[in-house]
Amino acid sequence: MAAGPERISKDSLTISGRDLSLRPFFKIVAGDGSCVIAAERRMPLEGAVNFRDIGGYQTTGGRLVQWGRVFRSDGLYRLTDADLAVLSRLEIRHVFDFRTASEAANAPNRLPEAPPVAYHNLPVSHGKFDFVQAVKRLKAGDTSWLTPDFMMNGYLGSLSLHGETWGRVIRHIAGASDGATVFHCTGGKDRTGACAALLLLALGVPEETVIADHQLSNHYIAELLPKINQMLAAYGVDPDILLPYLTAPRECIITFLDALNARYGSAAAYLQEKGGLFPETLEQLRETLLEPECP
Repeated sequence: MAAGPERISKDSLTISGRDLSLRPFFKIVAGDGSCVIAAERRMPLEGAVNFRDIGGYQTTGGRLVQWGRVFRSDGLYRLTDADLAVLSRLEIRHVFDFRTASEAANAPNRLPEAPPVAYHNLPVSHGKFDFVQAVKRLKAGDTSWLTPDFMMNGYLGSLSLHGETWGRVIRHIAGASDGATVFHCTGGKDRTGACAALLLLALGVPEETVIADHQLSNHYIAELLPKINQMLAAYGVDPDILLPYLTAPRECIITFLDALNARYGSAAAYLQEKGGLFPETLEQLRETLLEPECP
């Protein structure tokens, strides 16, 4: 049965009859002929709450980031068989995992077997130690490592220490022609957020949109917080102390962007200096991921 409009009002359009196994995209055309392609950003997976498309954002030049080409996510180790089927339908071909070796070994990703997915582990330490060590210290009642500047230093460290990693991912995306790419860490908010910010900025997406994309993690992760807080209480840890570590603090991404601009002038300049990218690669990135015009 073909999907069609069921009810239209001034502020909403209800669609009925669509195939729920397929991801819907909607072309919205204004009276002047301009248009936008809209879709649900987050994929409804059972085993990952922060798996989402970075497409659909508008650049300062008016072009749109293509949907369905690049996804960002939290850990993929809890994916169900149904989730793996979704990833297959999305034609995921490459996964970049920013978790440390111990994180990845402690919770190996589940990935589709067909079509084959190329897995790339590019460890990024967000702070002085990784998530596995953090949990061990929490279980022992040790929260001394959570200083006020812990998260801030992690964001600044991802900028100063891991330029080659971000450059490698973005170089791949610029030349990718075989399906979609996912990059992720454990929570999909900090290390993943740094990569997403640099990618979107390099495409010409304005900073306010980049900040808003970063903050979406707080919305999606919120459903997990009650369970996490219950676990922390069992350890004898005050959940409020850990809140910055469990969320995506707005001040962290703003500090990240301020440092990026102050030290390098722009994401493009940073990716050339620290990521080893050529200007031609960044131009190729824009041609690869930006819609040439309203489809």
